[in-house]
Amino acid sequence: MSESKIKAAISVGDLNGIGLEVIMKTFMDQRMLSICTPVIYASGKAVTFYRKALNIEFNFVTIRPDEPIVERKINVVNCWDEEVNIVPGQTSSEMGKYAQKSLDAAIDGVIKGHADILITAPFNKAVMQQSGFPFPGHTEYLSSKLVEKNYLMLLVNKELRTGVATGHIPVKEVSSHLHIDGIYHKLKIMNESLKMDFGIRKPRIAVLGLNPHAGDDGQIGSEEKDIITPAIKKAYENNILAFGPYAADGFFGSSSITKFDGILAMYHDQGLAPFKALSFESGVNYTAGLPLIRTSPDHGTAFDIAGKGIASENSFREAVYMACDLFNQRKEYHEINANPLPLGFSKLGKDQ
Repeated sequence: MSESKIKAAISVGDLNGIGLEVIMKTFMDQRMLSICTPVIYASGKAVTFYRKALNIEFNFVTIRPDEPIVERKINVVNCWDEEVNIVPGQTSSEMGKYAQKSLDAAIDGVIKGHADILITAPFNKAVMQQSGFPFPGHTEYLSSKLVEKNYLMLLVNKELRTGVATGHIPVKEVSSHLHIDGIYHKLKIMNESLKMDFGIRKPRIAVLGLNPHAGDDGQIGSEEKDIITPAIKKAYENNILAFGPYAADGFFGSSSITKFDGILAMYHDQGLAPFKALSFESGVNYTAGLPLIRTSPDHGTAFDIAGKGIASENSFREAVYMACDLFNQRKEYHEINANPLPLGFSKLGKDQ
């Protein structure tokens, strides 16, 4: 019997955005089925709509939520039966309802063991909140759904792994959300993820300052001296190789990024703007610290090009690759670290 492939639960995001388009384009390449078995949580009718709208050949099987997944086929799980009025490029609060249905079903699929990894296509935050979704994004919702407060949004490509100390909050509130213990816990999550998910034995983490020139020794703000540096010291005392704070303006443009395995920025755009400038179509959003593997492309719903057949699937395909790699790496890590031998124990010592 051939080895079972990783089963990838996929939520479709906003049906009026580019989510289903990039999903379908990714798996039109039959070679992808040698990497994983895709399980798309939506409806056969929605997929058929885009198959006709994009004029593409896309073969799939439809199943109910608790039916067995068909190996090496594109599975579409029917999460709803009704017709949905899909209008590519249009914002509609109704789409928020279906985006959440898809996301909830995909999460449940992983929790129940029907799938191994979770890959989320983008939704529009304003649309979601109009439909009664009280979270700023996927990351916060997953944290609530899985009852896991310790998480880290991590943007990843082949060279960079960039996390943020604060998430989706206004810039004017960033300083008030920075605390020694908060930054230390983000460093701890990043350190553990770099070891467990990326196979790096002794990760080195760069920490960025908040203010211009990393505060210029207190001349341009005190957060570096009062909060960030003590957090780095605490991390170092707990065997986390954290360094900084570094001035953010020159850090990404220098060779410094090659000397570290991870970078912790203080706020969203400080980390994500340079990351996306360097790797917009190859970047992947990964939520570190969760009990399951979740990735997503690093772009949004792109309503302006939705339904036109021109959206690039590169970032979504990279999200699939990375989720599979992370799953395998984490599995290997747990196998290696299961029931480790006591310190100093060896077969030779036992025989003697």
